[in-house]
Amino acid sequence: MRFALLTTVVAIGALACGKKGDQNQTQTQSAPPAAAEAAAASTARVVEVKMAGNGSTRAAFEPSSITVPAGATVRFTNVSGGPHNITFWSDSIPSGGVAALNAGMKNTVDNLSGPFLTQPNETYEVSFASAPKGTYKGYCTPHLTLGMKIAIKVE
Repeated sequence: MRFALLTTVVAIGALACGKKGDQNQTQTQSAPPAAAEAAAASTARVVEVKMAGNGSTRAAFEPSSITVPAGATVRFTNVSGGPHNITFWSDSIPSGGVAALNAGMKNTVDNLSGPFLTQPNETYEVSFASAPKGTYKGYCTPHLTLGMKIAIKVE
């Protein structure tokens, strides 16, 4: 994701600074294919998921089941009852998806496990940019026994 953002910024900077010399001179430039793809990826859909609970008897992802388009990012927000995180069961990930999902999860605390969100309104994003289609099942590590699970279907 950082590479895509960096490529987009460099491409836009090159376009903005591309004209030199006479102001009447016209130049036609287009972004390189990699930059165009990066720009498309950076505008992918973001789907919000709330992480809520009372800390002892109730905890849930809201919603607990979502469908997202390929390339989407899921933003998890700690609303109440934290700490919360998102961890994916490796055996639930579609074939070829583990590496893509690991690449889409920054600042992990373990394999396929995001950091703990301890403050209200703290967020964590998981990118499904290169993830194959299928259903990804996850849970909140501290609240698994309370049934805090989620299913994310990538179409």
